[in-house]
Amino acid sequence: MPRPKKLLLLLSIILIALSWWGIAAARTGLVIRTLERDRIPLVYVAPQQSQAIPGVLIAHGYAGSKQLMLGYAYVLAKAGYGVMLWDFNGHGANPNPLQRFDLQQNLNVALSALLEQPEIDRTRLALLGHSMGSGVVMSAAIKQPQRFAATIAVSPTGAKVSPQVPRNLQLQAGSWEGRFISNAQKLLAAAGGNNSNFASGTARELVVVPNVEHITILFSDRSAQAALGWLNNTFNQSNSSNYRDRRMAWYGLHLVSWLLLIAAIAPSIASWNKSYLKKVPPARRWVGLAIAPIIGTISLTVLNRSIELESLAGVQVGGAVGLWFLFAGSTWLAFLARFPRPTFRSLGLGLGLFVLLWLAFGAMAQVVWLQWWLIPTRFKLWLPLAVACLPWFLASGIAQQQTSRGERFGWWFAQSAILIGGFLLTLNYLPQLGFMFLLLPLFPPLIAVLSLVVALIDRAWVSALASALLFGWILAAGFPLA
Repeated sequence: MPRPKKLLLLLSIILIALSWWGIAAARTGLVIRTLERDRIPLVYVAPQQSQAIPGVLIAHGYAGSKQLMLGYAYVLAKAGYGVMLWDFNGHGANPNPLQRFDLQQNLNVALSALLEQPEIDRTRLALLGHSMGSGVVMSAAIKQPQRFAATIAVSPTGAKVSPQVPRNLQLQAGSWEGRFISNAQKLLAAAGGNNSNFASGTARELVVVPNVEHITILFSDRSAQAALGWLNNTFNQSNSSNYRDRRMAWYGLHLVSWLLLIAAIAPSIASWNKSYLKKVPPARRWVGLAIAPIIGTISLTVLNRSIELESLAGVQVGGAVGLWFLFAGSTWLAFLARFPRPTFRSLGLGLGLFVLLWLAFGAMAQVVWLQWWLIPTRFKLWLPLAVACLPWFLASGIAQQQTSRGERFGWWFAQSAILIGGFLLTLNYLPQLGFMFLLLPLFPPLIAVLSLVVALIDRAWVSALASALLFGWILAAGFPLA
């Protein structure tokens, strides 16, 4: 390995260690307990050596997990609150299938676990929920107004609110999620409009958080601080905290550091077998990419007449996403009319590259924002989903072989646009797969990372196998169990 690559490797290792130090430092002064009740995974976060503190239940949204809501938990716990998070049925590490009528029961289990914690003042309780979880917490607060002193609904869905219930209702929505702003405005009007009468429990407020949408609002310091201020006013808490949740920044550094590590060792991977496929004519590469999403959409629309795509393979929406990639990717491959012969060595290197990408994306995600460890039910889905995605990533690798940096940027942009457009087209015909819409902002950064890997390795089977295994893992981890 040349000296510059050795220095890059050393730098990446130092930065990886630094990012883990940042995550560990954020936990300083906190008690974190991992629990399980009725097969529901829970996490409790509270300040160390605390007594008689207010308790807060925090509920995630559809396709979320307890990890996704940890930003609120850390901010509130650093300011003197005890917080309980959990995975709804079918989400994260919860193996129970998702049934809408079970969500309130999940909350009740979390409430019982919260009341068991020795630090909690059982007379001072509040609720916070995002999207699907917002409807659950608002409904719970309406049914039990004497138990919950405040409710915070982030990106709110629906509930039968009134000027009396829930008590002390704060609504939040991101400035880039117009539909949820409109819904929050309707809820605010039904709840009696803005006021600050916390003593009577009728305080109401709508906070529009700037420059965020449905997912990024969960990582907004403005959102977390607004929630903290609302709870402090409710419980007359004077203790505040200077803590700002920067764990996602540490996660970003961790991901970049692993990519630097891959860049350092990539020449060693790419140095074997210098032979390339004959370059595919540009027309076939681009026409195949343009036609692929149309075929993917048509195929799903036809299949929808005979099978239930929404819960295909026991996972909501994720199975349909995998099928879309299978049909679209196979179409692109057919247009390319090039199929490199896999070797044992290329497959082994692809598997090794997947391990590095798995660590880059997920090793820290597990404690920051995503349930990365797959429970057995989800693990069974991984390989079928990865196989379905393989044709797309193999076609991508073949199309980009021996291209310049400028051309690779074009391929990244084109793939991102085609994927977003293809899924929007699919939703036009299959609106029951609506959760696909929330995936769209994830495509550009994810495809950017995988395109970087393709550029560094420039071996179609190596990059395709690693990318497909990683993408299949993400699909298996993210979507609710049906």
